[in-house]
Amino acid sequence: MFWETLISARDLGRLHNIASILIRYGFSDMVRRLGMANVLERVGYVLHWQETVELAQLEPPARVRRALEEMGPTFIKLGQILATRMDLFSPEWITEFEKLQDRALSVPFSEIRQQLQEDLGAAPEEVFAKLVPEPLAAASIAQVHSARLHNGDEVIVKVRRPGIRPIVEADLRLLQHLAKIVEAESPEMSKYRPREVVRQFTLSLRRELDLAAECRNSERIARNFSARSDIVIPKVYWTWTGERVNVQEAVNGISGHDLEGAERAGLDLKLLARRGASAVLKMILEDGFFHADPHQGNIFYLPENRIAIIDFGMVGHLSSERRGQVVDLLHGLVERDSDRVVEVLFDWAGDANIDQNSLKLEIDGLVDHYHGVPLKELNISTILSDLTTLLRDYHLALPPDLTLLIKSLITLEGMGRQLDPEFDMVTEFSPFLHQALRARYAPDALIKRGWRAVVGGLDILTELPKDLHHLLRSARSGRLQVHVDVTHLKYFGNQLDRATSRLTMGVVIAALIIGSSIVMTVDRGPVLFGLPLIGLLGFLGAAVTGVWLLISIRRSGKNIE
Repeated sequence: MFWETLISARDLGRLHNIASILIRYGFSDMVRRLGMANVLERVGYVLHWQETVELAQLEPPARVRRALEEMGPTFIKLGQILATRMDLFSPEWITEFEKLQDRALSVPFSEIRQQLQEDLGAAPEEVFAKLVPEPLAAASIAQVHSARLHNGDEVIVKVRRPGIRPIVEADLRLLQHLAKIVEAESPEMSKYRPREVVRQFTLSLRRELDLAAECRNSERIARNFSARSDIVIPKVYWTWTGERVNVQEAVNGISGHDLEGAERAGLDLKLLARRGASAVLKMILEDGFFHADPHQGNIFYLPENRIAIIDFGMVGHLSSERRGQVVDLLHGLVERDSDRVVEVLFDWAGDANIDQNSLKLEIDGLVDHYHGVPLKELNISTILSDLTTLLRDYHLALPPDLTLLIKSLITLEGMGRQLDPEFDMVTEFSPFLHQALRARYAPDALIKRGWRAVVGGLDILTELPKDLHHLLRSARSGRLQVHVDVTHLKYFGNQLDRATSRLTMGVVIAALIIGSSIVMTVDRGPVLFGLPLIGLLGFLGAAVTGVWLLISIRRSGKNIE
């Protein structure tokens, strides 16, 4: 597969930049194997193949992390997503990916002023009574400035970095093409569904580029917590919010990092731990729409032990069916019900070719390991980490929508134990799990599911005569076809087809040589350099065909490798 058939000329500069970074960090072999060097050198780009000795001596996880940092915002975000994939990467890789902090040099206010004026519809001085030019924080996608409206409201203004979208879109195109190549060329990697991972990442990053989407997420979660005064979600000022800028209420509280400050303010840390856990579990198990990055930097503690949550750029969504599976998994882990855990994991594995008996024995052992441990001493983070390690050993990848969930649960328990060393995640889980199970088997829920099953069955029965009629008509007309696709047999057929083609070409070449040799003995006909012209053409055709056949065989051998 050739890169030049996959990418447009506008992406070649970015491809050259990425290839150069990979070479510098000791991944030159990857650049060659992926064919990136070939296409770049054909269009005149020069690659410097010297690797920096210091960088090449780093451990692979550290080299990959530093390369991602240097490749820019898209790859930093990708690394942050990979940090959630404990089902794919071992702990040393996860540790390195978690070091990818979304920090960047700020853009001078003079460079964003024109864009900000276009998005606000007026000069910033007209919209805000005060706007601080120095940003509070700067990330790869946007930076945040503090401001005050003319009515006295304190706000923050989040501005997308100018020119960031074309760079991100070029990177996403290259990642999509890379995922296709990896999936086609590496059977080992294809089981991890790289194209699906990149697709989910693309959707997530494009949503994050839309700063208005963050505010829509914020308001949706605010509506879900409208009945709770202990959870605060910042207000959105839609008049000045759009794709490249959003304006939200400023939160003046104690940072989630500052536990000593919270204690000095007289806040109840144990109560804060319970309220925070309750809020996140409600988002996950009741609403199916949750903050996917609930770390201390996105949490503020307010008077009266209230909690403010900010930055809804990264959210997770769970369908009703998926929530039911999560409830079954957590309930099975908490109640040491290995059969329930196994059933859920088999559903998630899909069509993966796994030794189910062996996996079940492993899960039995995992669940039995925690048998007899008091509930308050159970560490959900450890259990989930052990579970994802088990999945990784069996080369099973979690569905992409679940990786953020597991990461959120582990982060949540870590925060809870920082606030309260005796924090018991299982105790916080139990009411939600029991409520979810009661709701599932409540009479009205059973009637609803039963009615859907009856309606579905009746639909099948009523459509059956028509379907049979179509089937018989197709059979009578000869349009009924049955396809049997045997993967190994198909591969053998392709190999046989190639061998037959080469044998045929060999016979043709031999015939040309023999025929030309006979013609060379005939004195009649046109001559060139004293030799019969027709004979010379025959030898020339045999030589060209032979060279082409050799090149074809070598290329096929490389593809197989």
